[in-house]
Amino acid sequence: MLSKNLTSYSLSPIEKRRLKVIILSAIILIAAIILYFFNPATPGRLYPPSPFRTLTGLYCPGCGTLRGFHQLLHGHLWTAFGLNPLMVLSLPYLLYSYICYSLPAFTRRKVTPIFIKSTWIWWTLKIILGYWILRNIPFFPFYWLAP
Repeated sequence: MLSKNLTSYSLSPIEKRRLKVIILSAIILIAAIILYFFNPATPGRLYPPSPFRTLTGLYCPGCGTLRGFHQLLHGHLWTAFGLNPLMVLSLPYLLYSYICYSLPAFTRRKVTPIFIKSTWIWWTLKIILGYWILRNIPFFPFYWLAP
């Protein structure tokens, strides 16, 4: 009887979204706590090495992101920017996107999302690819982009 009642109960769309937001927020919080206390730059670290860097010896667009987040959690914005400027510059958009997704689940008020035209998405992709190439050039001023 109990299993029949549990299977017949379904969540409303707002309850499903609220549950997703709670799970996502918990994952982000746990990851931030771990990242705050365990520095990815120390030897014998908790974190696995970058697969792309291990296989090719080159930096990917995400190299330095984990160390950058660690620095941000400790309040070192410029150090984080030096490790991965693309990550730091993308954080306001990611934070706003998270708010647009999660706020309606609890307040039932919609936040106007930022819609990006397809040309901007293509330009963003080109910037990321250019950043990927330029950060692997070992000459001035490009070596500044390496983490």
